[in-house]
Amino acid sequence: MKERLWTTIARRDLLRAMMTAAAATTAGTVAVEASAATSESSGDKRKARYRADSAEVKDFYRVNRYPAK
Repeated sequence: MKERLWTTIARRDLLRAMMTAAAATTAGTVAVEASAATSESSGDKRKARYRADSAEVKDFYRVNRYPAK
């Protein structure tokens, strides 16, 4: 008969492994986001992004208007 080898893993070791994996995942995500943020040029940073007369803004205020009394 084959005997199974049971290895016991302590809760603390399991928690330590999960925290290490989570830290490695977030570190990789932060590095990708940081490099993406630096790709914006200085001209793009100063560009106005909000347009009061755009169709999206007009639709927002048309739909979210208070009801008439």
